[in-house]
Amino acid sequence: MKLKDTGLTAQDIKDKVSKYMIETYERFDFIAETAKDQYVYDEKGEPYLDFYAGIAVNSAGNCNQKVVDAVIDQVQDVMHTFNYPYTIPQALLAEKICTTIGMDKIFYQNSGTEANEAMIKMARKYGIEKYGPNKYHIVTAKMGFHGRTFGAMSATGQPGNGCQVGFGPMTYGFSYAPYNDLEAFKNACTENTIAIMIEPVQGEGGVHPATKEFMQGLRKFCDEKGMLLLIDEVQTGWCRTGAVMSFMNYGIKPDIVSMAKALGGGMPIGAICASAEVAKAFSAGSHGTTFGGHPVSCAAALAEVNELLDRDLAGNAKKMGDYFSAKLETLPHVKEVRHQGLLVGVEFDDSISGVDVKHKCLEKHLLITAIGAHTIRMIPPLIITEADCDKAFEIIKSVVA
Repeated sequence: MKLKDTGLTAQDIKDKVSKYMIETYERFDFIAETAKDQYVYDEKGEPYLDFYAGIAVNSAGNCNQKVVDAVIDQVQDVMHTFNYPYTIPQALLAEKICTTIGMDKIFYQNSGTEANEAMIKMARKYGIEKYGPNKYHIVTAKMGFHGRTFGAMSATGQPGNGCQVGFGPMTYGFSYAPYNDLEAFKNACTENTIAIMIEPVQGEGGVHPATKEFMQGLRKFCDEKGMLLLIDEVQTGWCRTGAVMSFMNYGIKPDIVSMAKALGGGMPIGAICASAEVAKAFSAGSHGTTFGGHPVSCAAALAEVNELLDRDLAGNAKKMGDYFSAKLETLPHVKEVRHQGLLVGVEFDDSISGVDVKHKCLEKHLLITAIGAHTIRMIPPLIITEADCDKAFEIIKSVVA
């Protein structure tokens, strides 16, 4: 919908949002009216270089034409039907995902936090049914992030901070250990622990990649103890980190993996994939969803996945991530640059505010975000080029200067 077609002004739209919407977001002061590839355009037609990608969503580019075409085609056939009849996009996408990432079964959801809720539920039900009523404990990482519903929020290892503040007691049965500390994770496990749940890169925690020793050590430990390894790939999945899934960078495979964001190419969809044995924990009535596996979202996801794979955007993510990060390391006041593929974080010294850098970049029409006091994060579409990286770098450099 274009502003000119409404008979309203930009300020009218902002006033309506202020009057009627419950606001929990810090708004950028422009209307995102159109978007294409690596750019978002405001109501005046001004371009913004998009190094945010709708928070790691539009990986094959904003309004990728094949995804758009798939949505239009499916809307004209079946828009929604629930999960009793078979639908073609569901079946084709299930096969594509499972065969691509080497997992056995899939369950569709609508978002990342719902996918993580389903992963937690499946792990607990598997543990209780196989080992007894006390086998439900899960260990997650301090400073991790798994979502804002109660199970996912409780799994988020930031007690007393961030998304947990003000919501009363968290869901019982979670413990937290320092990220990349294998011994601490082992020590946090008890006789009641059924699973370890981990992000391969802590995105909201400041872009901290896991070490290979840590991830491989967790896999070995879980195998030794008969526990499950749950990997949250909501932000890292589908070519973002230089591999189709980030767990592939470590030469391991999870028992359950969650995904969302980039999977839908802009349409809402989430999912978990599990081994055949663990997937048996879900049977009729044990979990459900009205919109999960939505035909339009599945059609969009199938087109998006094919684009990501056919164009080797994982390879481009690795190449551009290395290129961009090397340039960012030359910025003044940089304490550390951390990245895996095109999930890139820059931590500045105490003299530079990450939030200030974000706002000044917005003024220069570059979209990035900030994490914590001194860190900025870039998660651009995976189609970006060296020229795009150069342009973003020059804007950030001028802002820091």
